[in-house]
Amino acid sequence: MNLPDTLLGEGWYWAAWAVWLPLFLRSLVKAPWTAIRESERLNVWLGMIVLLVLIWSLKAGVKPGLSLHLLGATVFTLSFGPHLAFVGLSLVLLGITLNGEGGFFAYAINALMTVGVGVLLSQALYRLVLRLLPRHFFVYVFINGFFAAALTVFGVGLAATLLLGIARAYEWEYLATEYLPYFILLGFSEAWLSGMLVTLFAVYRPDWVVTFDDSSYLANK
Repeated sequence: MNLPDTLLGEGWYWAAWAVWLPLFLRSLVKAPWTAIRESERLNVWLGMIVLLVLIWSLKAGVKPGLSLHLLGATVFTLSFGPHLAFVGLSLVLLGITLNGEGGFFAYAINALMTVGVGVLLSQALYRLVLRLLPRHFFVYVFINGFFAAALTVFGVGLAATLLLGIARAYEWEYLATEYLPYFILLGFSEAWLSGMLVTLFAVYRPDWVVTFDDSSYLANK
């Protein structure tokens, strides 16, 4: 979702800034910066930002604000936690905006719809799985890595659809038939990409994934 500066009413954009800015400052304060103090983890965090800037640039869409692209929020959240993920993905969106893919005034509302909703759903699904399902390697990979990523993308699409419909940027019927269903297809692609990366990280670089603990997911299994 890359809204331009003129698609919604001005009030929507100011309201989004009023919500996004405190959330961003909160994440800056609460983010565990010491966790990426080592050069290797810092390089992974920065590398993920650069990679997602490239991935988000590969988008599809025929009308303003109705673009679709892979998200990467689940991998980022599982790897670094919600606060570092929120800051990192906000930087990804900044890179996209500087590249002309979205409006500067619309930055905050784009951040809330993609970064905010994406990180919130990823973290909520992770916590839900942690509470309800056994701590097993395959549960972590397939549920958190694959299915949660697909659900997160669809949740972002649903939030974007509701926003555009409530703001009357497009007709509900058009959004329901020509926009929202494509997030289901996008979810499959997101699931494969996220699941593959989470699996590789958990197997070969478990120290890159803050939510994965060998003693919990592998010991005595």
